[in-house]
Amino acid sequence: MSEQSSSVIYQLIGAHTRYSSWTARIETLLVYFSIPYTPTTLNVAVNKGAALPYSPSGLVPTLVVTTLPESPLTVTDSLSIAEYLAESHPNLPLWPKDAHLRALARSAVSEMHAGFTEMRNTYGCNFLGHYSGPIPINEKAKKEIERMLTLWSDARRFTVERLKMVGKEDGDEGFLFGKFGIADSFFWPVLWRFRTYNLPLDAATPEALAWMKTMWEDPRLEKLGESYWKQAEDPQSLVPVYENVFKDVPGVTYARVAKDWKFES
Repeated sequence: MSEQSSSVIYQLIGAHTRYSSWTARIETLLVYFSIPYTPTTLNVAVNKGAALPYSPSGLVPTLVVTTLPESPLTVTDSLSIAEYLAESHPNLPLWPKDAHLRALARSAVSEMHAGFTEMRNTYGCNFLGHYSGPIPINEKAKKEIERMLTLWSDARRFTVERLKMVGKEDGDEGFLFGKFGIADSFFWPVLWRFRTYNLPLDAATPEALAWMKTMWEDPRLEKLGESYWKQAEDPQSLVPVYENVFKDVPGVTYARVAKDWKFES
């Protein structure tokens, strides 16, 4: 799907995406749109400072862009990298083509990028993990979960209305703002949290549930999920601090999610 010039080389410096939502945002875009890249994967949670040779901040993800014969360009931060990719691949629907939808998509991505701190800090990403029992959810986390579901619902509802207004159909794709794009990739790791921690879907509207189902059943995302399982075969990918985080909470059990797990609303 990509029309990347053969003279441009992308190197993605990141963490193992079975745990890293930040790196997964960019990996998802590159894989989904078949943009060629070379991964350099580091266990930055265990080996502090491992990214310093590649990233001025020591943080990942970092995208190193080599455009011959120019010197390499280093782009840091997932949102900055996503914007760079959108500008570099204008043929791809990384942002919606419609200005109204594009503005809303940017707003949603920015809210995800800067907000939902309680969810992120309490329920760390762990694609393969699965908890059952009385998962602790404080009031702040509850409000953020409800806001997340509302955001997804509003995005889908407005997208359908907006496309109808401008004489276009939403089609059968059903992603947040029509076609799969940056917004979906930024919220993809959040879906893991809902599954991993059995977060409540009481506030989810049919629109939000339909989007979740669309994401979980997308063939390219299912393929990405298989790659997370593959990572787990390498013991160097293990991040103990992200495993069994509620082991001291009575009644909570932890295991790996079933490989044949299917989303049911």
